[in-house]
Amino acid sequence: MELPYAENVNYWQTSQTSPDSWIDKTKKLLEGFGGNVLVEAFGNEPTSGHAAFMLLFEIEGDKFKVIWPVLTSQSGKERAARIQAATLLYHDVKAKCLTARVFGARRAFFQYWQLPDGRAASDLAGPELLQAIPALFLPGPSSPTGPTGETGDVVEGEATIL
Repeated sequence: MELPYAENVNYWQTSQTSPDSWIDKTKKLLEGFGGNVLVEAFGNEPTSGHAAFMLLFEIEGDKFKVIWPVLTSQSGKERAARIQAATLLYHDVKAKCLTARVFGARRAFFQYWQLPDGRAASDLAGPELLQAIPALFLPGPSSPTGPTGETGDVVEGEATIL
């Protein structure tokens, strides 16, 4: 997948707030939601020029890993691109925290859910995901209840299958 240039995405040069400040705000969001940030990192690969922010965090016993790329700047404004990336990461996590209040953390952060082999759920190809589905949804803190009433979120009411 080819990424767009930083200048062609929201939050380009809309802030002078440092990337570290945006990452700190993101960590506070997660902690306010009951999460625990385990690892925070920034890395870059000098030969390709690729860079990214990474947060590994835990909510309700599930681990999630976000890797957010710093987009290439056509105008060479790398600091602005880093600010943009950290800002986008913050807003993505904020939106997912709001979604998690309704649907639970695992569903809201599903793409970032870290599997036992270290991959994120979004890293699985379609056939792999289909094979992994039974193990992915074993009862746990964020999973729905199973047919025998295992632990998980319970929604009272009726359902009609059309």
